Amino acid sequence: MQKKISVIGLGKLGASMVAAIASRGFEVIGVDVNQKSVDAVNAGREPVQETNLEKYISENQERIRATMSHEEAILNSDLSFVIVPTPSDEKGSFSLQYAAWAFKEIGKALAKKNAYHLVVLTSTVLPGATRFGLLPILEKESGKKCGEDFGLCYSPEFIALGSVIRDFLNPDFTLVGEFDVRSGSELEEFYSEVMFGNAPCKRMSLENAELTKISVNTFVTTKITFANMLADLCERIPGGNVDVVTDALGSDSRIGRKYLTGALGYGGPCFPRDNVALSYMARTLNSCADIAETTDRVNRSMADTITEKLRPIIQKGKTVAILGLAYKPSSHVVEESQGVYLGKTLSEAGARVVAYDPLANESANAELNGKIVILDSAKKCLAQADIVLITTADDEFKQLLTNDFVVDGKEVTVYDFWRILKEELSGKEKVNYIPIGCGTNDERQSQFLKELWGNEANI
Repeated sequence: MQKKISVIGLGKLGASMVAAIASRGFEVIGVDVNQKSVDAVNAGREPVQETNLEKYISENQERIRATMSHEEAILNSDLSFVIVPTPSDEKGSFSLQYAAWAFKEIGKALAKKNAYHLVVLTSTVLPGATRFGLLPILEKESGKKCGEDFGLCYSPEFIALGSVIRDFLNPDFTLVGEFDVRSGSELEEFYSEVMFGNAPCKRMSLENAELTKISVNTFVTTKITFANMLADLCERIPGGNVDVVTDALGSDSRIGRKYLTGALGYGGPCFPRDNVALSYMARTLNSCADIAETTDRVNRSMADTITEKLRPIIQKGKTVAILGLAYKPSSHVVEESQGVYLGKTLSEAGARVVAYDPLANESANAELNGKIVILDSAKKCLAQADIVLITTADDEFKQLLTNDFVVDGKEVTVYDFWRILKEELSGKEKVNYIPIGCGTNDERQSQFLKELWGNEANI
């Protein structure tokens, strides 16, 4: 018999989980403290912007409802996912204040319920937070015992903004940190009914699962930063090409091709803060996480490094156009965006900066607070630009042609961080095209290597 599900928190992940779970035939109750979010879901509309979210909600509206009452949700469901903010604090840790409040409300509701109920924390937390920070709240408020009267799991999702529903329904694996065998078994069974593709379920202790979650993102960011290092090296050798190098490197099954492109640094709401949090946890446990700390430091320095590279050609009256303000293509999220950082640093360095993003103009404008000029098309930016930075590999930018860059016969320098227009712009008149991560056949580079190794050859 299928269980009834409740989801506490109707942000991007929570609302998407409501819609995805309902699409698999389950009845789902969403809970949020924001009346507008509740009203939107009940009206069949998306409470937040996310790919296909409104479609999934409207198509499965008969199985979805939302409320502001935790008690109503708990008493009318069997399994609850808790997906509330766990913001970073000044130490680099994750604050439990919102999760603690939600668990307090859930505990109060459990006190009025006779049947067994499974509570699943999905928000990102650090090792020990679930068992020692949140579980005591459930037991205190409910007056009940975990493992006997209710179950508890920690089970984060591995999703990307812009593809949350797809990623949730088609995971590489599911991660289940379990208080006890019953809790883990019930959650694994639920996942097997919801997810496509028979993804393996990795069950473990609460603490191991908490560590696994932040370790995944930290490892991915390390891989991104390594690829960016290779891109810089390739620029410094004759004919260097990071795409050739990483394609071969990724063919090794120990390494793999994903996240091994070599371009700009990472951003978004998860990657940067998870590195910082892992470093904090290591210091707290009297261990060290030098790799995570170095990855974060290198990534945060990229905008300054690029600005210093451009400083010699930033002259009075010159305009720099940035194409891409979101932290990745097809997203309106600008949190920790490299394009936004570049806009700030280049403006502070004296450049006149114009910019455009297909989805993120509004959010970037709020973040930049008038420091640069945001236009409503890429072509309007290019019409004013002396220097162009392509900072995201957005499909719209891939369609640009040489004539879009060469306006009124004016020469333009193009820095393409993702090399998406290499075939279109390379060798074109009036275009100084610089694909980041690719070396030239510069005589100075060849001469340097000749001097470096020439003496060895003459021994």
